[in-house]
Amino acid sequence: MATYQRPTWRTLKLLESAIMKHLATPKTTKSLVAAAVSLGLCGAFVSPSAHADQYASQSDFGGVGLMQMPNARFADYGTLSGLYYDNEEYRRLAVSLQLFPWLETTIRYNDIRPIKYSADPNFSGDQTGKDKGFDVKLRLWEESYWLPQVAVGWRDLAGTGIFASEYLVASKQFGPLDVTLGMGWGYMGRRDNISNPFCELSDRFCVREGGFSGRGGRFETDKWFRGEASVFGGLQYQTPFDPLVLKAEYDGNDYSNERYLGQLEVDSAWNFGADYAVTDNWTLKLSYERGNTLMFGFSGQIDLNNMGQVKTANRRVPTPNTQTALTRAEDKDDKRRFRQAAGDFYTFGGLSVLEMQDDRSAQSDEVDTLRVYGQQLYYRDSTQGIRQIARIAEQRLPENYKFVEVVEQHDQIQLNTTVIDLEEARIAIQNLDLSTELEDSFTRKDTDLAQREETGFYEAQYKRTWPRISVRPFLDQSFGNPENFYMYQFGLDVNASMWLAPGTFAHGTLSGNLMTNFDEFNFLVDNFASPLPRVRTYVREYVTYSDIWLSNLQLSHVNQLAPNVYTSVYGGYLERMFGGVGTELLYRELDSNWAVGVDLNWVKQRDYDSHTGFLDYDTFTGHITGYYEPSFLPNTLIKAAYGKFLAQDNGLQLNVEHKFKSGVLVGAYAAKTNISSAEYGEGSFTKGFYISFPIDLLQTEHSPNRGYIGWTPLTRDGGQMLNRSIQLFHATDLRSPFYKE
Repeated sequence: MATYQRPTWRTLKLLESAIMKHLATPKTTKSLVAAAVSLGLCGAFVSPSAHADQYASQSDFGGVGLMQMPNARFADYGTLSGLYYDNEEYRRLAVSLQLFPWLETTIRYNDIRPIKYSADPNFSGDQTGKDKGFDVKLRLWEESYWLPQVAVGWRDLAGTGIFASEYLVASKQFGPLDVTLGMGWGYMGRRDNISNPFCELSDRFCVREGGFSGRGGRFETDKWFRGEASVFGGLQYQTPFDPLVLKAEYDGNDYSNERYLGQLEVDSAWNFGADYAVTDNWTLKLSYERGNTLMFGFSGQIDLNNMGQVKTANRRVPTPNTQTALTRAEDKDDKRRFRQAAGDFYTFGGLSVLEMQDDRSAQSDEVDTLRVYGQQLYYRDSTQGIRQIARIAEQRLPENYKFVEVVEQHDQIQLNTTVIDLEEARIAIQNLDLSTELEDSFTRKDTDLAQREETGFYEAQYKRTWPRISVRPFLDQSFGNPENFYMYQFGLDVNASMWLAPGTFAHGTLSGNLMTNFDEFNFLVDNFASPLPRVRTYVREYVTYSDIWLSNLQLSHVNQLAPNVYTSVYGGYLERMFGGVGTELLYRELDSNWAVGVDLNWVKQRDYDSHTGFLDYDTFTGHITGYYEPSFLPNTLIKAAYGKFLAQDNGLQLNVEHKFKSGVLVGAYAAKTNISSAEYGEGSFTKGFYISFPIDLLQTEHSPNRGYIGWTPLTRDGGQMLNRSIQLFHATDLRSPFYKE
């Protein structure tokens, strides 16, 4: 627990006088500099060395802050926060993610209560006005003993511009007190109590051109840090009663020009609030703002980085000193013992064994290596399965075997080989040397394709033609629609797959609706003549045609042409809206931080009034895709795909995803093509966000499967890619340290 020197009452009064003095001075750049210096000097005498994350509470807009104003604090890495806040004019829903220790991102919906969504009741009924926004805050430097923590941020970065703001802010800790001082532009700068310092660099920073963009989805860089500016600040106090935090702030907005609402009544520039932590994850919020408005709400958070579920399933390998210890095979001709070993590899190690081969030592004619081909079906962390296999092999295999090579596969593609040195493994397993870990006996290497023989001395006894069937629920959802703010479809997918030949399999999904309100959807396309074909905006027709539909049904073949080179060909009903044929080629080296692939597809649009028919529209679509895992952004994958999209527009899709320690993946994508913002329509370009999470985070059993939750602000026809069910980069995840759990 961090310790601190409690500030004296005289110190706090001097601090308050310094802040108020500079807020009252004429609008000059010098006043801001002097205030910041005063704040830093005061912190030199009373600041602790404690980390400041204890001050990470949600603001009224979402994201860490005071109330209406932000501060320079950040939540713990991996924190996903949700906020609901309400007052007479605005109601807000926000989700914030601490994507990196230095980067906070926020998605927010604003409900503008006094106005209607539209003037046409047939279009949106009595739903109130909605506006969405996206915020970003970056930490410039961390707090030290002498200096405050400093951050820069953008609010409503790519929205309609109603709440668009930029800000620089500093926060400094004084014992239980956290003090914030900052400067805001745009929405946060309307009090206009200080000159814009950037005017001294160029006259163009003195005026903020235009008002509200209205269309949304555009990064209006020509407005950043321009026009009126205001100083804002505040205090956050951790009371001796642990769950209670008190806040006070000086607001940089005078609310004289609220979009749609005009001028709001303001009796005071000061806002006061309190946060009460009901539990470690839930907080109630209450504030009195503008001198006349009561606001309330609540926030919650989860830790995506450290979340998990204790596993109660017992798959511990019996030890040699127990009655249930495994029985060692006498030699490789002991077929029964090897069948038992293969069964144990699956029972305890999760490896579905397809084949076993042996290899002779290079120094003698003695067989000393067992090669096992299989696919991990139980453990998300493949290394955990290898540890179990090492324990089984140490007990089961004849003593002439010195090494085990585990060749891991996915859909019969050989991905990597782990060599287990059984002598070293035995030292670790039997604790003969406490400094030796079991992982020390593992060596990871690429697979030698030439080593695989036609048939090994053991082959799995099963029929490839047996179909595999699974059932799982799905949830499609959309937010911010005119008919209903939240629209959803909940149902079940019945998945079936069947191997027809090595590398060739048929697979499909039959979907059924259980409940939905998408039948209320009546928005078809913008009220202008779009130059794009309707490739995605027929979503209502597809969703509401039938309660049972064929999502996809296709024949696929995957193959490894050469070391590091993988291919696939496929054909059939490829997704709910398109069918056709296609091929993909991927080059990916083992444990490399880059890969490159290319796909080419001819597709035809499926008929939304038929389960199996097609419409007249067809096109070629395909992309060259680069994959890069930069060393300067740990656990982050950047994907850039350039090519032709479904609506025959050409351009680039950029996708960035980050992986937390728990295995949760969080990603965002955006596509910009040769279609202009005006031709594209509301939103300006295609973009979306998603979370992919391991299923075993929610259960006591291990599982390699994952769930997916996506959010797309608006569905339009530009920048749309084919949803291919077979993608080689994901099929070869085990070749990358990024996906290695």
